[in-house]
Amino acid sequence: MDVSDVALTSMAMSAAKLQMNVSLSVAKETMDTQEMAAQQLFEMLPSTPGLGQYIDVRA
Repeated sequence: MDVSDVALTSMAMSAAKLQMNVSLSVAKETMDTQEMAAQQLFEMLPSTPGLGQYIDVRA
């Protein structure tokens, strides 16, 4: 194995690591955006007073 092969392999590994880090960063940003959108949708739902306070246990 030549020194140039080692250098090329090192550069390829570095590029792959950078690509993975960028992909993870984009995925995290997308998840954060989706979480904020879900929170906004949840806030837009009307609240019904008394809903969920009582359980009908009679069959």
